[in-house]
Amino acid sequence: MSKGEVVLLDCWASPFCLRAKIASAEKGVEYEARAENLFGGKSDLLLKSNPIFKKVPVLLHDGKPLCESTIIVNYIDETWPSPPLLPSCASERAKARFWSDFIDKKVFDAVCNIWKSKGEVPETAKNEFIEILKQLEGALGRRISLAGIALDSLM
Repeated sequence: MSKGEVVLLDCWASPFCLRAKIASAEKGVEYEARAENLFGGKSDLLLKSNPIFKKVPVLLHDGKPLCESTIIVNYIDETWPSPPLLPSCASERAKARFWSDFIDKKVFDAVCNIWKSKGEVPETAKNEFIEILKQLEGALGRRISLAGIALDSLM
């Protein structure tokens, strides 16, 4: 289902790269994965493709770079429209984008607070994460969506 050459500059440990991989898999988009060593020297291609942030993921579609995971997922959804990752209704699309943004801002920080804890995880960090998951529980449903991809990549 390819529409030209697709290359993903990624790192196995990045949840943000995983978002692009999940979206590509859902759409049946074939791509060449090029692993980046983020700690031992970034490739010239990465530095040229993302000169501002110098980080992954970067999707190269026919040589044109796209940066930032949410932008990449939206691009994949628009370029390969079937099956859609966003609802057809404008208000439902807006809700999906809201929850994706919520996950980026709240869940990622909460998970990082737990990961950064030494020894036993502080009770406040655990409680914050549980409360965030409760908020998400009724909002997302089971269908693959932009928000679902954002959440899945962090878990």
